[in-house]
Amino acid sequence: MQIQDFSIKGPLLIKPKVFKDDRGFFTERYKLNEAKTLGLPEFVQDNFSRSIPSVLRGLHFQWDQPQSKLVTALSGKILDIAVDIRKSSPTFGQHTSVILDGQEPTWFWIPAGFAHGFCVLENQAADLLYKVDCYYNPRGENGIHWNDP
Repeated sequence: MQIQDFSIKGPLLIKPKVFKDDRGFFTERYKLNEAKTLGLPEFVQDNFSRSIPSVLRGLHFQWDQPQSKLVTALSGKILDIAVDIRKSSPTFGQHTSVILDGQEPTWFWIPAGFAHGFCVLENQAADLLYKVDCYYNPRGENGIHWNDP
């Protein structure tokens, strides 16, 4: 497993070991013991999302019961973005982004305190799976417009 961190403390790109051959590939996408080694919390729910080409989702966050998310693309390709909204953080208002591709089984760790959004990059739908560490609270939902300075 390879771990990439960013200039903003918190988010991680997690690349599991992939075994490729002429038939395709095999990987262990998620392992609890490795997640614990990285300091990730226990997850309470898996969410599945499908977005058609050119869809932009986000930037969403929960101020009441903030969620941490572990996001992966199962198919398609997205630009995935995390914006630091932790007011006491030295990187408040800054963002980081990754491209998640269903052909490359990587995970993007987005801790609580970040707004999250993504855009579908290809002319096919993108299927995402993301694990969350607390249940969704619709009363605590909020968002930031994608082009808010």
